[in-house]
Amino acid sequence: MGAMGFFKLFRSDSRTDASSPSDAKSGDRPTRHSSGLAELTKIISGKESLSILDLGPTSPQNISLLTGMGHRVYNEDVLLASLDPEYATQDEDGSKRIKVAEFLAENLNHTGEKFDAVLCWDIPDYLHESLVKVMIERLASVMKPGGVLLAYFHTKDAGPDAPYYRYHIAGKDLLSLQRGPQFRLQRVFNNRHIENLFKEFSNIKFFLARDNVREVLVVR
Repeated sequence: MGAMGFFKLFRSDSRTDASSPSDAKSGDRPTRHSSGLAELTKIISGKESLSILDLGPTSPQNISLLTGMGHRVYNEDVLLASLDPEYATQDEDGSKRIKVAEFLAENLNHTGEKFDAVLCWDIPDYLHESLVKVMIERLASVMKPGGVLLAYFHTKDAGPDAPYYRYHIAGKDLLSLQRGPQFRLQRVFNNRHIENLFKEFSNIKFFLARDNVREVLVVR
């Protein structure tokens, strides 16, 4: 059987459409090399029918490349889904809170599917605090033993106004960056925080990039 791709879009919004002004205003897309992506590409190359979950905005480029390698691709824009007003509530002191149980009931809910690889990108840096830990726990539960997850974390030098990008795979170690909506950086993880976040995983490898981003490849 030839390459197959299964695309699941759980939510859509004009803010993340490729033609929206927030994406187009930056002009040409810059590129960046990624050692973590190179490592993940090496792992999935030469294998067929792997199940790969992309947690970023829809990228036809990613879907085309990965299905061309013979893999099945699922897409779920977790950050955009988390901003749905139906999940928002407030505590008595007025602080914003997310209805975690309701969110998990409708998102990252892949019954019967186990993933060989997850493209987590930098979602944890922008996600509401109450969802970060539970998202990683849910991912651990839907990944196969030995499955790999690629994530990016901003360093303290990035600043809270670091631009949010959509990541498009342009080569085995190359990404094309498309400016997305101006989501605000919520936090900065240090190495110890990252290790604790992935404590349910069997192995973790760090790659320090030059653009205030720390790359992590973890093994389930």
